[in-house]
Amino acid sequence: MHARTLTIGLLGIALLGQRLDAQEFSRYRTFDLGASLASVLTSTGAAASDVKTLHERPAVLQDLEWTPSRWITGTVTPSTDPVEQMVFSFYDDQLFRIVVDYGSDGTEGMKDVDLIEAISAIYGTPLGRSSRGTSRVPSEVEADSGASVARWGDAEHSIVLYRHSSYKPTWRLVVTARRTEALARAADAQARRLDDREAPQREIARQKKEQSDGRAAAEKARTSNKKLFKA
Repeated sequence: MHARTLTIGLLGIALLGQRLDAQEFSRYRTFDLGASLASVLTSTGAAASDVKTLHERPAVLQDLEWTPSRWITGTVTPSTDPVEQMVFSFYDDQLFRIVVDYGSDGTEGMKDVDLIEAISAIYGTPLGRSSRGTSRVPSEVEADSGASVARWGDAEHSIVLYRHSSYKPTWRLVVTARRTEALARAADAQARRLDDREAPQREIARQKKEQSDGRAAAEKARTSNKKLFKA
């Protein structure tokens, strides 16, 4: 029981970071929704090469996967941070979603109520069940996140705790700017339609290039072998 209480306390402290305001729905730790990609790269220490560009039209959609250090900075002491990985999603250089996966080691033995308690210390009392109903189609991230356990937020921001149901359950927290996410989803859908529409032309262009490259390689080999050939 003591170990479980200590784990809950550590999770709460890790979530708290430098903020004590329970209504900062637009922030997770030191990361603010609406921040630029450059600022998040600076904060995490990640490299620009870690950024994945999903689409470049009609808007630039990018993801950054980041794994926090397993060690306390400047020491050889293992970190007690329960976060295993974070994914930052950007719409035209605006951070609109933060996906936080908590590792099984940092949450071992914990239950839904324990994580809700720790997260509520940051974002306040969870929204009631009546606030959960919606006709909105879940995004791919939401659909892949598991069962919704609790949610916080307001008209502009959504913070949802999910649980992956398995032998050893794991939890995910998704922090979202609602309006920008809607723009990102619309842009993603349009980009997919454009890709599908242009797929035949791209395939024809690929085949032509492949044939051209093949002819060029054959001619190069012919020229070289012709010089060396002896009857």
